[in-house]
Amino acid sequence: MPDLPNILLITSDQQHFNTLGCINPHIKTPHLDRLAREGVRFDRAYCANPLCSPSRATILTGQYPAWHGCWTLGTSLPEDAPTVGDELRKAGYQTHMIGKAHLQPLANTPEYPSRESYPLLRDLDYWRRFTGPWFGFDRVELARNHGDESHVGQHYAIWMEENGLKNWRDYFQPLPGEKPGPHCPPPPPSPNRYFLRSERSWKLPEEFHYSRWTAERTLANIREAHKAGKPFMTWASFHDPHPPYVVPEPWASMYRPEDMPVPPFDPSEMDDMPPAHRETRKPIDEADFSRWQETPHGNHGFGSHVYPEEELRKDIACYYGMTSFMDQEIGRILDGLDEMGVAENTLIVFSTDHGHFIGEHGLIAKGAFHYEDLIRLPMLARWPGRLPSGAVNRSLQSLVDLAPTFLSAAGLPVPGRMQGRNQLPVWEGDTSAARQWIICENHHQPTRLNLRTFVNDRYKITIYQGESCGEIFDLQEDPGEKRNLWNDPAAQGLKLELMAQFLDAELWREPMPMPRVSGA
Repeated sequence: MPDLPNILLITSDQQHFNTLGCINPHIKTPHLDRLAREGVRFDRAYCANPLCSPSRATILTGQYPAWHGCWTLGTSLPEDAPTVGDELRKAGYQTHMIGKAHLQPLANTPEYPSRESYPLLRDLDYWRRFTGPWFGFDRVELARNHGDESHVGQHYAIWMEENGLKNWRDYFQPLPGEKPGPHCPPPPPSPNRYFLRSERSWKLPEEFHYSRWTAERTLANIREAHKAGKPFMTWASFHDPHPPYVVPEPWASMYRPEDMPVPPFDPSEMDDMPPAHRETRKPIDEADFSRWQETPHGNHGFGSHVYPEEELRKDIACYYGMTSFMDQEIGRILDGLDEMGVAENTLIVFSTDHGHFIGEHGLIAKGAFHYEDLIRLPMLARWPGRLPSGAVNRSLQSLVDLAPTFLSAAGLPVPGRMQGRNQLPVWEGDTSAARQWIICENHHQPTRLNLRTFVNDRYKITIYQGESCGEIFDLQEDPGEKRNLWNDPAAQGLKLELMAQFLDAELWREPMPMPRVSGA
C-alpha cells in the first residue's frame, strides 16, 4: 500500500508550551528544533482537558471528554470505544501504542475493570501474554509510572529484566509494606509536597530509563511494519517531563538551578481571581479546599502552592533536564526513520497531553486553573513535500482535531461521531483556519468542580458550574493573564458577547454519529 502515508504521533506528558529550544534559549531540544525547522510549529495549540486520561482519550477518539466518557482522572475510556486506530486498522495500517497509556485508573472494580491497576501492573506474566489489540492498536507496550513512582511494571519492567536489570525494583519507590531499595531516591516529605524531592539525581542507569525504552520499542515496532510492507500508525507516548522531578545523570546536572528563569509573580494578581486561586496562596496548614471536595479521591492542585524559590529553581532545572533527555530519544526515533528510508512518507506530529506550571501565577504542576500555561501546548508537524518547512502557524489547534486530521491524511472519511476539525488544509497552508475557537473542559468532581474555557483569536472566558465567579482575559493586551476582566464594569458588554459565542460553540461541537437518511 505505497500510497498510504505512515503516521507517527509523539507525545510528552505535561510539558509547558515554551520548553522548546527554538523559542526558549534556556533549554536545549535540538531534535524537536529539527522538527520545527523541517515542518510547522503551531503557536496556539490547546488541549481539550488539562488532565492526562481525558486528554489522551480525546486524542484517540476525536471526541471531547463530555462525550467519550473519560471525564477526569480515575475514570476509564471504555475499551470498546471506537478510536482513530480502529479506522486506520480497517484501512490496512499496522497500529502501535508504545509508552504511557493512562486510559484507565489505578483502581480495579468489578463494574469498571482496569488493566492499568494493582496488582495487575506487577503481574509480568500477564503482560508477557497481553500485547493487544487494545483501543484500536494491534500492539501495545505499556508503562504507567512517572519517574520513580511505585506503580511501575508492565512491558517496561519486562524490558528491564530482559536487558539485565533484574533488580529494577530497587530503583523505584516501594509499594505499601515494602522497604525502599538501595538505589531509590528519598520519598517526598509529605503527600502535600508530592513533587518536592531532596534528591533529583536518579541512580537508575540512563540505558534503563523509560524514555530510552519508549524510543527503542517504537523503532522496533516501526521496523516490523516496514518489513511487512504495511503502513504504520504509531503513538510514541513519552512519560516526561511529568513530575516527580527525578532523572539520571548527566541530565540531572545539565542545567544549573541558579541559571533557571523563575517566572515573575505579584500575589496581588490573585485579588480578582476565583476563590480557589486565592486559596493556593495560603500556607500548607491553612489552605482549605473542602468546599470543592466531593469524592474522597482528591483534586489535583487543590492545596497550597506556596513554594520555596530555591526548590523551584531546582525543579525547573530538573524539568528541563527531563525534557532534554526525552528530546535525545526523540532524535533516536527520527534517525531511525531516516535509516529505514520511510521519513519522506511519514506524517510526524509532536505535542503533549497538557501544560504545566513552573511558578507561573505562583502555581506549581497543575490544577483547575486554566491559564495558558496549563491548557496551551507545544505542537509540531512534519510531512516532507506536503507541509511547509520552518513555518510558524498561529491558527487555533486542538488535540480533538488530531484524529480527524490523521484520517484525512490517510484519505479516509471522518466519522460523524468525531467532533474535531480536519486541520490538514491548514497545516499544508491552503486554508488560514479550520476553527475560530477552542473549548477546554475540566469536570474534576461530579458537581462541585466543573469548569469550561472558551478561547477565540483574542479573548478567553472561563465559566464555573454553580458559581458566580469567572475569568475573562484579553490575550492580546494582557498575554501574561494578570488582569481578570470578569468584574470590570467596562468589560460587561464583552462578557455578554463572549458568552454568546461560547454558547454558539457548544452547539457547533455536538457530534452527529449517524447522517440523516430519511425524512422520517
